[in-house]
Amino acid sequence: MIGILGKKIGMTQIFAEDGSLVNVTAMEAGPCPVLAITERNIQLGFDEVKEKSLKKPQAGYFKKLNIVCRKFIRELPKEPSKEYKVGEEIKLDIFAPGDFVDVSGISIGKGFQGGMKRWHWHGGPMTHGSTSHRRVGSIGSTTTPGRVWRGHHMPGHMGAIGVTTQNLKIVKIDLENNILLVKGAVPGFKNGYLIIKKAIKKSAKAKNPVATTKAKPTKK
Repeated sequence: MIGILGKKIGMTQIFAEDGSLVNVTAMEAGPCPVLAITERNIQLGFDEVKEKSLKKPQAGYFKKLNIVCRKFIRELPKEPSKEYKVGEEIKLDIFAPGDFVDVSGISIGKGFQGGMKRWHWHGGPMTHGSTSHRRVGSIGSTTTPGRVWRGHHMPGHMGAIGVTTQNLKIVKIDLENNILLVKGAVPGFKNGYLIIKKAIKKSAKAKNPVATTKAKPTKK
């Protein structure tokens, strides 16, 4: 199994079999046609778009493949034991309820933010006439080296970066409507594009279980 492309619809709640309420994120995923095949990866497309909305080289690329134009294109690792063909569609049937996935997307942009929100500073004293409640404060290091260290935590642009949320459990799959429900939140805003892949850490644990029990010494 490789993975699939999709977009975030939003969050909702569903009832589990035991009656408990579960917070889930709904995503539209697939079908994703295979656009190109390399030695290790395959190129997938998602979200149909009109030809006039693309640049001429991009539209010509899809016209040559005889595939409807797609807006979101990414490369994913392919399964070595499986053969792929250009034009073949990857659908949600590669997953099953109970599987764990890693979801990657662009986090929501927060704009320019101060240090307390961006880096979780504790802030200065709030009483006794202090005027440095949320200020940056001293950032230098006197005469040696006499400059601000590179990478120092400062106010600045927050969010709008690539984020991957790992080990999200698939709660429900609607193959007819291409809807995937996972427990918890995924990065990004509504209608933001996502890359959904099989969880690396969960699969590694399943293949290489580590024994945690030790043999008890026998009494003489």
